[in-house]
Amino acid sequence: MAYDVSRIRSLFPSLESGWAHFDGPGGTQAPRAVGDAVASVLTGPLSNRGTIGESEERAEAAVHGFRLAMADLLDAHPRGIVHGRSATQLVYDFSRHLARDWEAGDEVVVTRLDHDANVRPWVQAAEHVGATVRWADFDPETGELSTDAVSAVLSERTRVVAVTAASNLIGTMPDVPAITAAAHDAGALVFVDGVHYTAHELPDLSVLGADFFVCSPYKFLGPHCGVLAARPDLLETIMPDKLLPATNVVPERFEFGTLPYELLAGVTAAVDVLADLGPDASQAAESRRGRLMASYAALHHHEEGLRARLEEGLAALPGVTMWSRAMRRTPTLLATFDGHAASDLTRSLAGAKVLAPSGNFYAIEASRRLGLGDGGGLRMGLAPYTDADDVERLLDGLAAALAA
Repeated sequence: MAYDVSRIRSLFPSLESGWAHFDGPGGTQAPRAVGDAVASVLTGPLSNRGTIGESEERAEAAVHGFRLAMADLLDAHPRGIVHGRSATQLVYDFSRHLARDWEAGDEVVVTRLDHDANVRPWVQAAEHVGATVRWADFDPETGELSTDAVSAVLSERTRVVAVTAASNLIGTMPDVPAITAAAHDAGALVFVDGVHYTAHELPDLSVLGADFFVCSPYKFLGPHCGVLAARPDLLETIMPDKLLPATNVVPERFEFGTLPYELLAGVTAAVDVLADLGPDASQAAESRRGRLMASYAALHHHEEGLRARLEEGLAALPGVTMWSRAMRRTPTLLATFDGHAASDLTRSLAGAKVLAPSGNFYAIEASRRLGLGDGGGLRMGLAPYTDADDVERLLDGLAAALAA
């Protein structure tokens, strides 16, 4: 049975608007089940966490369910799942936590490929303690970030290597397992930005080798928040600044203030939707992780087919330059067109109810390295609900805009 995109599209009330959404890399549409889960927790009996009465128990269940769901999605331990307002906030928090043990002369490695959320917090943390920042460059001709490029800037003083699992600008997926192995050989921790990666590839933290892995549920059908995953024993070694009466238990010691129970329930619902995307996913395995594996395999096949058609159609357009060139990449394409500002094309496409944003999308180092300055290009990203009609509408809209 083929991937049933019509069934999947029926799960998303927003698609009734008639818009074709290629803005998934900035945030996907949310299925009805996610909104229902948020509303149910928020409007039902709800208090702070505890064991006295239904309202406290519902809050406790929301937190427990969230940690289990994200552990299944990331193949992590539930006690290693930390909630945050956003991935950016979590990187800032943990860069400060870890920098407390750094000294002048220590080194941090960041890459030109990454979203600035996995660059600037480390650069600033290093500046505050007098540590040195080492930059790993990618090849602008191929879009590849090689393991050698990272290894070349490692030393015995490297404390952290911050690297993306997938570029949100051009889709490049570096060889993270090889990079983490090299970093660990140098005695460094590895902080992986999995925000864009998780929307298209099912993470396995043990395979990736990440010490820390961050992602954003709103990039994969969920509500707006961030999640960090790490080994519980590693989190036990990190002591953040916190309020005196706040718990010292891991992972709660890193979650400041009252948790948004309704958003946590929404994240759990999003993971459950992901687990049932594929054909016969519900029968594929008894475990949610097993269903996720089946669903992601089906999703990957669906998105790769659409990507091939989109790339073929874009290549036939006049004056196009495709910047997504890596051998392994997500179905997210960045393009520029001679004589046409990307922002103008975004506005023209909007007239046909096609949403394809333009810019650098906070991957400012990558945009500058590609020679695109801060303006970036036109980004087109596929999502679980994208269908062949959406792709043809995008291509037709671009052809019309370029001919005008």
